[in-house]
Amino acid sequence: MTDIPRGPLLLGLAGLLPFFWGALSVMVPEVGAWGIANIGARFVGPYVQLFYGAIILAFMSGVLWGFAARPEAGGRVSGYVLSVIPALWAFFMTGGGPASAAINLIFGFLGLLALDWHFWRLGLAPPWWMQLRIILTSGVVISYLPVVF
Repeated sequence: MTDIPRGPLLLGLAGLLPFFWGALSVMVPEVGAWGIANIGARFVGPYVQLFYGAIILAFMSGVLWGFAARPEAGGRVSGYVLSVIPALWAFFMTGGGPASAAINLIFGFLGLLALDWHFWRLGLAPPWWMQLRIILTSGVVISYLPVVF
């Protein structure tokens, strides 16, 4: 494996903070109550996790679109089609309550990991990409477990 550059690693790990904050505020009611009182209910518990998760899936669609647009991709329409799946998944699959939305987002992030692997295998993502994506996807999936259970 190739070492992950410091910038993407630190930014990626920082991107996990809203997921873990949401999980903490679900597992520790006092933390959730503090968050509601001080920063608002939208930024606490499953609400922050679900909203942020949908945003990140849409963001990652843009990243994959960038991979599909690389000259090495050869302008294949399939790359562009695959790249929009995470955003569409988030749009269509996040209703129905916190637990079902969290389950659907878990599947969305696992599906994104499969798409990451596909683009990486084609040589369109950096050599260190999968190492970073496995770390980040694991963190996201773990953070959703308190909402699901």
